[in-house]
Amino acid sequence: MSRKLLVEADGGSRGNPGPAGYGALVSDRATGEILAEMYDSLGTTTNNVAEYSGLVAGLRAAADLAPGADVEVRMDSKLVVEQMSGRWQIKDPNLRSLASSAQDETRRLGQVSYVWVPRARNTRADRLANQAMDAAAAPALPASPASHGQENGPERLGAQPLATTFAGRAGWGGAGGRATTTLLLRHGETALSTERRFAGRGDIPLTEEGLRQAAAAAKRLAARGGIDVIVTSPLRRARQTADAVALATGAPLLADDGLVETDFGKWEGMTIAEASQRWPDQVSAWMRSVDVAPPGGESFADVISRVNAALDRLLAEHQFRTLLLVSHVSPIKIAACRAMLAPPATLFRIQLDVASLCEIGWFADGPAVVRSLNDTAHLMGRAGR
Repeated sequence: MSRKLLVEADGGSRGNPGPAGYGALVSDRATGEILAEMYDSLGTTTNNVAEYSGLVAGLRAAADLAPGADVEVRMDSKLVVEQMSGRWQIKDPNLRSLASSAQDETRRLGQVSYVWVPRARNTRADRLANQAMDAAAAPALPASPASHGQENGPERLGAQPLATTFAGRAGWGGAGGRATTTLLLRHGETALSTERRFAGRGDIPLTEEGLRQAAAAAKRLAARGGIDVIVTSPLRRARQTADAVALATGAPLLADDGLVETDFGKWEGMTIAEASQRWPDQVSAWMRSVDVAPPGGESFADVISRVNAALDRLLAEHQFRTLLLVSHVSPIKIAACRAMLAPPATLFRIQLDVASLCEIGWFADGPAVVRSLNDTAHLMGRAGR
């Protein structure tokens, strides 16, 4: 018999848009025991975005605690309950992205139902959301266990934290203790990247310039030191880049299929303009929703699930170590969005150059800290940080 859980979630903003935050908790429906509580500030955004963010965090916590459990979600947001129940359309693109993230989490659960309750019956989640809004309204104040500041690293959207993240927590505090560090390196230049063409599962090699970029990244990483293991996408362009770093650092090298690029199907090798000429409606829909896949390809929603599963596995297997992940545009952006609590639509708004580096610290008590993004100092004749 499936375990039965209750998720209570809420969110709000003071100004709409204004300083915003969410709160959520998970309890056992049979015993009433609270299994997890979480809250986080979101900076400046709307009530609806905050409410959806609380839903995503609550569902994710429930799926981490008891995969396959039946879940009843209670919220005082009529909009979220009706939209997630399929009775109301979701017209706002930001809310569609958040709803997609919520649906990703429900795939790890059993039956999920949504129940509207008056605000007076949602006081526990409301209290947590107000704590988060207090933090969002005073970002200059140092974070404390009762004031979870954005600077300490937000909980992730569209991602699953380690199973130990939620158990036994009485609330979210600042990042503490040791971190597991991921250095994320995009592969060097290819013939397709120079022309900004879709490069998915095609096993294309690096150009001569791409090999020089890989060598430059390897030199910088060797000077940095401290890399415990290298994990690469098995595609040739990533493997060539990873080989250069392995040679320079002496770190062991593994391959993981979870780090491969999106399958762009029939768009492989095309520019977006060329694809738009042949599939104008499909390209337009693809750019509006992470649930839309290129013809014969893979949706970003599926890629997000795949990459997050790989991250969960790698973070659990290599806790408190430093990993270099050599991958592609989509997986690296997904990791960054996960760390920053950014909705999936953010994938289209991040610039990630060839052979660029990112660094993210993942803390065992929940938060993640993005320390660098799209760092190309090693390609400009500088030693870097």
